[in-house]
Amino acid sequence: MLHLHSETSPRWLDQVDSSLSDILIDHAHCEQKAAAAAMDIMFDYVEHRRLCCEMTAIVQEELEHFHQVLDLLDRRSIRFHKLKPGPYGRKMKSLVRRQEPQRAVDRLLIAGLIEARSCERFLLLKDHLQDEELSRFYGDLCESEARHHTTYVNLARSFASDGEVRQRLDELAACEADIIAQGGPLPRMHS
Repeated sequence: MLHLHSETSPRWLDQVDSSLSDILIDHAHCEQKAAAAAMDIMFDYVEHRRLCCEMTAIVQEELEHFHQVLDLLDRRSIRFHKLKPGPYGRKMKSLVRRQEPQRAVDRLLIAGLIEARSCERFLLLKDHLQDEELSRFYGDLCESEARHHTTYVNLARSFASDGEVRQRLDELAACEADIIAQGGPLPRMHS
């Protein structure tokens, strides 16, 4: 279960249809950011061996996905370049509480919710896109995004009780639904 409190609006698929190249470029950036976020968590909680092992696996997989998206861009003659980020990630990070262990719980749950939203969007792309290569590509990525979501939620239980994690996940998922409903004018993976 992805713990999302909302489904993506059809507005986002309109952005995909009008600016697929930007969505693909942003997807590459998202994979980089996901790897960096996992590295940051690993460095900040080095005393948690299980967490570090799980983060290492996620970093490797996210970087593999980054290279897959770069290869996809190359095959389509789309130049990878910097893009102005949408507000989603910044707004999600602003929800993190400052005191430990709540900070750790929030960082893990927010990373998990971002993975869940990516999974949901990849499923939409799989079904929406007429391009067979892209449809297959996004279908293949869904499983790992769902697995990452579950890993992050389970790791949060290393820092708080199951009940506390469930309650905070519900709170953060409601906030995430509000953020995603606001959307953004730029065509981005999480706009």
